[in-house]
Amino acid sequence: MIFIRPAQTDDLDSLLNISLVTGSGMSSMPSDLQSWKSKISTSIASFAKNVTGPEGEIYFMVMEDSASGEVVGTTAIYAGVGLDQPFYSYKVSKLVSFSKELNKKNELQVLHLVNDFTGATEIGSLYLHPDYRKDGNGRFLSRSRFLMLADFPSRFGEPIIAELRGWQDDTGRSPFWEHLGQKFFGLGFENADFMSSVKGKQFIADLMPRHPIYADILPDEAQTVIGKAHNASAPALRLLEKEGFRQSGYVDIFDGGPTVQCQSHNISTTRNAQSATVKSIVAGEQISPSQPRCILSNRNIQHYRLVCDHLIIHDDETVSISEIAAKILKLSSGDLISYVE
Repeated sequence: MIFIRPAQTDDLDSLLNISLVTGSGMSSMPSDLQSWKSKISTSIASFAKNVTGPEGEIYFMVMEDSASGEVVGTTAIYAGVGLDQPFYSYKVSKLVSFSKELNKKNELQVLHLVNDFTGATEIGSLYLHPDYRKDGNGRFLSRSRFLMLADFPSRFGEPIIAELRGWQDDTGRSPFWEHLGQKFFGLGFENADFMSSVKGKQFIADLMPRHPIYADILPDEAQTVIGKAHNASAPALRLLEKEGFRQSGYVDIFDGGPTVQCQSHNISTTRNAQSATVKSIVAGEQISPSQPRCILSNRNIQHYRLVCDHLIIHDDETVSISEIAAKILKLSSGDLISYVE
């Protein structure tokens, strides 16, 4: 069975290999050993921590195939972004001017460097091994985060945001960075993205201009990719849009990728999540495939786990789950679960 659990120290090699596969543009998954050690350590501490509000915690989870024990995917929630180091975005606005003498109106796109999402919750680090991009595994991996938001709402700030990787050509070249960021930093895109993920973002504050930037003075190839997602991010974007996320008028300062956002109570999975008591644990063959297939969580932050399995929902609103699901979730009869179809 495929299941999702918090990342552990033993996953270090697998995660480092995954970050090498994902390539540039995923700054939350740098191919750097020390960065991964720090991220996993922070995540372990975050799951163990008693909190009443977001304080910069990282909840990094992996998808595991129980048959092989292999890590086949990743996903994460970053609570309270910008509280420990600046979280920068470009806010895209429109500036309209009109000249009566020339009878001419100008509409200009303007980029403002802002920290508007300080304290928000970011979802990200979504990766699924190509061999497992089937049977709804991608939807399970993406939606698991939203069930966690429903399980532990006090741990997360609003809004919920996601930064999608910006458009790059087949060689990994980012026109947005090449014609804007590189002018101020003198670094290639991959180097700047790596430095941001490993060293922090203070160098952005040090070197990036504080004044608005008129996008219309950029070459056309840079203008056209503002707010355009990487081709590889298109499936993730579609899943987020189905959940209720919308583009917010903000883009990433490195590659111009879109930022989407939604209030947690408006996210479809979070809104439709249910809780129920486990009435019984039965053999898998006793649960008909016609029964609803659901994402299940054990609601236990100290040993958090999720599976996707068929579920019997009884008239008294209790549920019966399969033996294998109960084993993975570490559940017994009488325990409380969360689920969403």
